[in-house]
Amino acid sequence: MAFTLGAAALCVCLTPLLRAFLPILINGLFLSFFMAPVSSFADNSTMLTLGEKREHFGRVRLGGTIGFALMAAVAGIVVQNTGLRAAFWIAGSLYVLGLLISLTFDHGTPAANPGPNPGAGSLLRDPRWIIFLGIAFAGGVALTTVNNYLFPLMNELGAKESVMGIALTVGSVLEFPALFFSNRLIRLFKPYGLFLLSMVFTAARLLLLGWNTSPDLILLIQLLNGLSFPLMITAGVAYAHDRAPAGFTASAQGIFSATVFGVGCAAGGFLGGPLLETLGGRGLFLACGIIVSAILAAGALVGWLLPQARASDRRASEPA
Repeated sequence: MAFTLGAAALCVCLTPLLRAFLPILINGLFLSFFMAPVSSFADNSTMLTLGEKREHFGRVRLGGTIGFALMAAVAGIVVQNTGLRAAFWIAGSLYVLGLLISLTFDHGTPAANPGPNPGAGSLLRDPRWIIFLGIAFAGGVALTTVNNYLFPLMNELGAKESVMGIALTVGSVLEFPALFFSNRLIRLFKPYGLFLLSMVFTAARLLLLGWNTSPDLILLIQLLNGLSFPLMITAGVAYAHDRAPAGFTASAQGIFSATVFGVGCAAGGFLGGPLLETLGGRGLFLACGIIVSAILAAGALVGWLLPQARASDRRASEPA
């Protein structure tokens, strides 16, 4: 994690010094390459550090929401007054700060595995894990749809720029209590159950955004964000940690993260543009809502039809 953060900091700080497209493109590819596993390493480190209190992951993850909210405002003011390059210097400095903090982490000693280790490949042969990844893929599609096309939808409905800014803030309101009390929700619904519930709210949010015709009602619909994306990530990280074979928790987190933020987000961005041009903003959100609902329903049905997991496998559905 320290190595990838250091490499990412170097790439970010190089960006404002570059002047031609090709060097910027190559630098951007390296930045994406090194940043891709950082969140997986951080999630895995957090789970190991929490030990028997892994259900409190959401409270640690709350720091990301607070940091995003603070820097969104600060970065905007800084860029407006000093220019865009300052944003890269700030980001590089924060990556270095994260690097220095990561060097202080104590990851403990890996637990000895008393039996034969099936390895990370066993995850890809686990039908319940495949279903989980399929639903996580739908979560990535939904995430990109909202992040990339909410403003075009609001513009289509005639919303003012000030309302668009408020929509981002409102979307974060419920994230704070949802993440803070996620440990209780995990105890109540179990990791996989909470993951499915968060996807229900995700699908409902997309469908409501597509059905709605009032820009003001979008602010109310945005409250569902607190019950969708943050709970999906929190429950997904817990499930991936519990489902992974001994010694392969970081690999499980990486696969989960790549499915959501890599494949899922890429598919959402790739399909979103043509759908927006063809169907408009409301049609785009309705179509994505139907797609996510269909994947969720199919995954839940297939999972329900699968034979019950062996006792040794039930740890994936039990709270830490």
